[in-house]
Amino acid sequence: MRVIDGMHRLQAARLRGQEKIAVWFFSGDERDTFVLAVRANVNHGLPLSLADRIVASSRIMSSHPEWSDRAIAATTGLAHQTVGEIRRRATGENDRLHARVGRDGRVRPVSTAAGRILAGELMKRDPTLSLRQVAKAAGISPGTARDVRNRMRRGENPVPLRQRRASEHGREQQRGTGGDQELARHMEDEDVASVLLALRKDPSLRFSEKGRALLRLLDVHAAFVERSRIFAEAVPPHCAHLVADVAQQYAATWQRFAEDIRRCRQASA
Repeated sequence: MRVIDGMHRLQAARLRGQEKIAVWFFSGDERDTFVLAVRANVNHGLPLSLADRIVASSRIMSSHPEWSDRAIAATTGLAHQTVGEIRRRATGENDRLHARVGRDGRVRPVSTAAGRILAGELMKRDPTLSLRQVAKAAGISPGTARDVRNRMRRGENPVPLRQRRASEHGREQQRGTGGDQELARHMEDEDVASVLLALRKDPSLRFSEKGRALLRLLDVHAAFVERSRIFAEAVPPHCAHLVADVAQQYAATWQRFAEDIRRCRQASA
């Protein structure tokens, strides 16, 4: 008879003098009970803070190491990239898992890089093999095998660039470099996303022309932040310093904007 979710509603019923209240009964172990409690507090009521969600992700990762990053992210309300960073920083037996259970209950390999490489070798040795035969031998899906074949026909690496970078990033973290900064960046992005979501629901902004314009501007900036690294790689060397100067000017403008907001708040207090 332990209350998993709804302590405040139960207390309110007691204050009203109620003797009965409608409930849902749940039967499960401590691990699943914690998952249910986190999921309930993420979906309604007073939302968990970013720090609480990160702690919850770490705990679920320990109790359910077979869960995928997206499955844990869906439970805790974090971005799956953030969960991935938390997992990569973790140590112990969990890191040795080579397959995880997704949100749909299907078991999938953590990374298809090794399977892609093996599939490429099999296709080179015997071009007559069907995609299903290659997929079964390499431990990947037929769709992944088809992508490997198409890449090889175009003369490309069977492993996509993003997946190769992820592998390199994981090796850097095992050497102890860059992990803390990357996790901090993802945490900051997740925190900003939560703030933007709350601002979009604020009537004082939504129902004023200037407020809506500000929200649109913040949304554009958020979209840029998500792709800033891609844009940085696309800047030609001959105009890199010009783009950097403009970016610094914009950054200074946003800083002045933040200072103006704080001054206005202090003046009205």
